[in-house]
Amino acid sequence: MDRSRRVGIVVVLASVSLTAGCFPSKAEDIQAWVKPYEVDVTAENYIVQPPDEIAIHCSQVPEIHMQMQRVRPDGRVSFEALGEIEVAGKTPKQIAEILQEHVRTLYTLPGDHPVDVRIAIYASHAYYVLGQVFQPGPRNYTGRDSLLTALSMAGPNPLAWEQRVLVIRPSTQKEIKPRVFEVDYEKMITQGDTSKDVLLQEGDIVYVPPTVLAAVGLVLEELITPVARAFYGWYLVQNPPTDTQRGYYPSGGYR
Repeated sequence: MDRSRRVGIVVVLASVSLTAGCFPSKAEDIQAWVKPYEVDVTAENYIVQPPDEIAIHCSQVPEIHMQMQRVRPDGRVSFEALGEIEVAGKTPKQIAEILQEHVRTLYTLPGDHPVDVRIAIYASHAYYVLGQVFQPGPRNYTGRDSLLTALSMAGPNPLAWEQRVLVIRPSTQKEIKPRVFEVDYEKMITQGDTSKDVLLQEGDIVYVPPTVLAAVGLVLEELITPVARAFYGWYLVQNPPTDTQRGYYPSGGYR
């Protein structure tokens, strides 16, 4: 490795060490979220989109009672007796009212709300848990997903900086900046401090960063791994294993 490359590595490591604790968070940004106990958010407020799945309950109409319907890409569901119905962009309550109107053209139903629609599978909306967790990736958004729930499900790994977890609300509008605030997850679970256990919304990002030492280790791994693989490949070319030797090949394991 030449001198310029060594200097570059030193600069990168120094930068990681200096900036690992400098996150673009603002304490007041937490005001963009609400606490689970401060708002009544139920599945009735959930906006149905493909490929959500809904369950219809109407004991007086066997044709549709207990039917499970997955919303098609065109935003519709279909019934043999009622035909196709547009449901995308509507709440379960609104869908129930539409079904009720269709059903009453065929049947006389007593009661004000003979049809009930419930969300069977939440599949169209998501929030994201990323970074140093055992199970990163999108999570189905249900409307009652709290930060504590999200982190508990994802499980921070040993490299996680649990005291500096970031909660991010992205913005698609130039005039509105993304909101970011920090959470001490360790304090939350060891001391019961749920003052920042906010209710997540669709599209929110929970990012668990690596500790300073872990960040340095990840950078080193990124720099060293390609070099090590290249060197090992060169070594195998110069010293091919015999039939009685077992060598490790990066692309195919031991042979």
